[in-house]
Amino acid sequence: MTFIIVTILLLGYIAIATEHITRINKAATAMFLGVVGWILYMVEGSSYVDLFYHTEYLSFLDGASSTAATVKTFIANNIFLRHIAEISQIVLFLLATMAIVDVLNANGCFDFIYECCRTKNSRKLIWYLAGASFIISANLDNLTTTVMMLAIMRKIVIETRFRMIYGAVIVLAANCGGCFTVIGDINSLVLWTKGAVTPTDFSLSLMLPALVAMIIPTYLISRTLPEHINIDSLRTVYRGDDSILSRWQRILMLFIGIGGLWFIPTFHNITKLPPFVGALCVLAVFWVVNEFCNSSLVNASIIGGRTVPRSLQYDNLQTILYFIGLALAAGAIYETGAFRYAAFWLDSHIHNIYIVSGILGVISGILDNVALVLSSISMYDILTPEQVAASTDPAYAAFFQQNGAYWQLIAFCGGVGGCLLPIGSIAGYALMKNEHVSIWWYFRMMTGKVLLGWIAGLAVFFLMNVYVL
Repeated sequence: MTFIIVTILLLGYIAIATEHITRINKAATAMFLGVVGWILYMVEGSSYVDLFYHTEYLSFLDGASSTAATVKTFIANNIFLRHIAEISQIVLFLLATMAIVDVLNANGCFDFIYECCRTKNSRKLIWYLAGASFIISANLDNLTTTVMMLAIMRKIVIETRFRMIYGAVIVLAANCGGCFTVIGDINSLVLWTKGAVTPTDFSLSLMLPALVAMIIPTYLISRTLPEHINIDSLRTVYRGDDSILSRWQRILMLFIGIGGLWFIPTFHNITKLPPFVGALCVLAVFWVVNEFCNSSLVNASIIGGRTVPRSLQYDNLQTILYFIGLALAAGAIYETGAFRYAAFWLDSHIHNIYIVSGILGVISGILDNVALVLSSISMYDILTPEQVAASTDPAYAAFFQQNGAYWQLIAFCGGVGGCLLPIGSIAGYALMKNEHVSIWWYFRMMTGKVLLGWIAGLAVFFLMNVYVL
């Protein structure tokens, strides 16, 4: 049964990677994988329970006889719900932070980016867009940043061929910026929630490699651009009514929204509550400020019903459903023991986290970085210092303790490696949908440059890990 479950998961990964061909939404595919994986696990549940949870199951029976019904009840209550609890933490965090970003965008708090990025100098423009995407993605999340920055770019750039180039750079910068903070990418968020990394150490380890991985391709692309391009005429942003917040109100909301997101790790350290509790707390405070600011506007009675951009609503919902499906599928695979076997094989035959993460990065560009990173996270447990000391190879085992290099590497390689092709990340799919970028065009224009930046970033990470950290 393990072989069947793993095979279905691999076929599902291929279906996700070929969404642009099959036209089947990847969120639907992921949800199907998650449900089918656990159904098949239930079919062979007694074998898995006897193999991995024998003592816990005997305690659950409390002297009663074992039947098919008791096995399924044990799996549902003691195994499946544990995975649901972990997934729910991520989903609640995403719901809170995405709501904050949507409200900020709906109130025009990011309009200053449009104002600052307007220039006819093509090389300045590409650095403005890349820098803004990198910084914003580190504070928000890479998908929302990509969708928002693509919309801003379309308001500035007229010609389609330049939109494709600038859009590709936006995706790269957003993925690089998102991978070095625990709130900038789903993969990083999962690592933080599981306790594999801490926010400060994670960011200090990956900020410079991520910056290098973004700067090198952006520079190479900028050298191919003409000196000047035509841009659209300046126009006032319209959001569905004639009343907008004043500049100081937008600055206040931006400060509270972004500052609140950065306060979440501190909230977690002080209270020891899960990160999503801090996110919900920030959302509640931000919501009150939003109501107060909008209540003073003209037609305030109807502004309360102002909708956020539908593109953000739709993409955010898909992202959440997609993550739920993949996390459920990865949980089913984990409980079969397949990930344990994969980790044992890698440790025995490769025994090098840089090679493993490099392979992960390449495959992420072909399949999907979220799916690959979730699988990579599930392969290893987070080791304690005592377990590291007791290991036969303490130097290698240290890579898998909290803030170990393995966890940082898979986040970096998954984020940057997912930019090798547009099908490697959700942000890349947003580019394909919005700017009609083909895989072949992206491969010719971006893949080699991204690969060079990624290798340079890995070299920086290695040097920092050996000589600095």
